Amino acid sequence: MSQNDDAPASNLSAAGDLVIEPAREADVPACVALMSANATGARVGQEVGEFAPYLDAFRRMAEGGRTVLHVARLPGMGPGEIAGMFELTILDGLSFAGRPRAQVESVHVDPALRSQGLGARMMAFAEDRARAQGCVLLQLASNAERTRAHAFYERIGYDRSHVGFKKVL
Repeated sequence: MSQNDDAPASNLSAAGDLVIEPAREADVPACVALMSANATGARVGQEVGEFAPYLDAFRRMAEGGRTVLHVARLPGMGPGEIAGMFELTILDGLSFAGRPRAQVESVHVDPALRSQGLGARMMAFAEDRARAQGCVLLQLASNAERTRAHAFYERIGYDRSHVGFKKVL
């Protein structure tokens, strides 16, 4: 699935008035701003500054084809305006008889638009995409400080199953 400005209409999904589609390069600044607005822990203050590294990362994702940055838009929003975002990555591995897994990361909803069902619709979209690619499961990690997010994921059917570890390099 391409992430460029010429994404075909077949990549669009309308859930009521919400449209979820692969991000375009013009969306990257809005995605960075949303990540910054929602930052916790070590990420507070990190998602700022020069956009060149973010554009480089976006282009690498688009070229690799396994990670797609998706954005959610409400009516009247165009490139550069988003209500939410998430990254969906397809992971190959030997477990589950070699079936792929999907991982969702950087799930963010505009703070002014929370509690309106947008996050649930974005996650349902991610699940549908993962199923369509033959994935056996959809996994995610959430910052330990985000207790509201944890309750949300449990409410939509996700189980707390692992303890995660990270090391900044």
